[in-house]
Amino acid sequence: MPDDLPIDPTPPMKSSTKSVDFLEDHRAYHSSVFIFQSFFPVQQIPPIFLITMKEAIVHPDLKLDIVDSPIPVPKNNEVVIKVVVSGSNPKDWKRPVMSNAAMNSGDDIAGVVHQVGRNVHEFKPGDRVAATIPLAAMTSALGLYQRLQGLPLPWHPATTPTPLIIYGAASAVGAYAIKLAQLSNIHPLICVAGRGIPFVESLISSGKGDVVLDYRDGEAKIVEKLKSAVDAAGGKVEYAFDAISEHGSFTNICKVLDRQTGQITLVLPGKDYSDIPKSIRQSTTYVGAVHSSVGQKERGDADFGFVMFRFFGWGLQEGWFHGHPHEVVPGGLAGVGGALRSLKEGKASAVKYVFRLEETEGVERYRTN
Repeated sequence: MPDDLPIDPTPPMKSSTKSVDFLEDHRAYHSSVFIFQSFFPVQQIPPIFLITMKEAIVHPDLKLDIVDSPIPVPKNNEVVIKVVVSGSNPKDWKRPVMSNAAMNSGDDIAGVVHQVGRNVHEFKPGDRVAATIPLAAMTSALGLYQRLQGLPLPWHPATTPTPLIIYGAASAVGAYAIKLAQLSNIHPLICVAGRGIPFVESLISSGKGDVVLDYRDGEAKIVEKLKSAVDAAGGKVEYAFDAISEHGSFTNICKVLDRQTGQITLVLPGKDYSDIPKSIRQSTTYVGAVHSSVGQKERGDADFGFVMFRFFGWGLQEGWFHGHPHEVVPGGLAGVGGALRSLKEGKASAVKYVFRLEETEGVERYRTN
C-alpha cells in the first residue's frame, strides 16, 4: 500500500480497496460514518487518543458550518472510517432543504478503517476502503432487481432481448444502472441524457441496439425520439428506470411504456406521481431500504443489499467495476456548500464532486503508515 491515499475515491488497487456497507445483522449501517468530515490533526497519534473530527453541517439555505464533533465509537456491528476523500450527491442538498433542518447530509466516502466493533470480522483497523460506489450503485441495483420485477441478475444474464429505458443516464445512478444492465446482458438500452451524452455513449453497446437520446430539444421531441427507439426495439418496452423523477421525466416515459405490463421505478420519495397511469406498475427506489427500514424487510431488501455490496467489492478487486467520473473541489470541507449549490442549479453532468479532507483548514494530511 502506498504512503498516501490518492484522491481517486475508487483507486484501482486489486487487493487493498473494499466496498463498505456497514452491516448490522445483515443491514447496511451508516450512522458511524459521515461523508463531510475528517478527524482533527492526526499525524501518527494512536487511535485511542483521537478525540474530535471536523464535520460539515449543511443548512437549508446551503450555508455551511464546519464544527468539531466527537469521533463515534463503534457498537458491536459497526465500522468507523477515517475519511480521506468524500463525495456528494443531489440528495445532499435536497435533504436539508426538504426537511428544513441543518444536518450532515453526506454518505459517500473513501478512507481507512479507524476502529471496528467486536462483531465485525470482514474489516480491521488500517484497511483501505471505498464507499463512493455503494450509495449510487446500490440505488441502481435495488431499482433494477428489486423494484422492477423480472430483470435478470448479473450472474444469470438475459438470453433474449429485454428493452430498458434509463432516464437520466449520465447521473451516477443512471450510469450505474447502465453498467449493471450490461453485466446482466439487458439490451437494448434506451438512454436519455443531455450534456453527458458522450459519457453515456462510452458505456452503452450500440452493437446490441443501445441508444442515447438528447432530452434538450423539449418534451415533444424527446417523446418522439422515445417512440422511435421503442419501435426499433421491437415495439414494446416493459421496464423503465427513472433516475431523475422530476421535470416531466416520468410522464415522458409513460407515453411510450407498455400500458398493460409496463413497470417504472422512481428515485424521489414524496413526489406526486399521480400522472402515471394506474395500469403501469410504479415503485420508488430508496437506498435506505437495504438498511432494513420499517416495511422493507418482507421484500428481502436487506438480504439483497448484503449480497450486492459484496458483489461490488469483488468487482472493484477484479477490475470490472468502476466508480463515476469525479472533479475535486478545492478547499476540502469548505468547498461543500458551493458544490451543493452547483448540484442544485444543475451544473453537474456526468461528474461527481469530491473533496480532499486534508485541504480543510485545521486538518493535516493523513498517511496510511
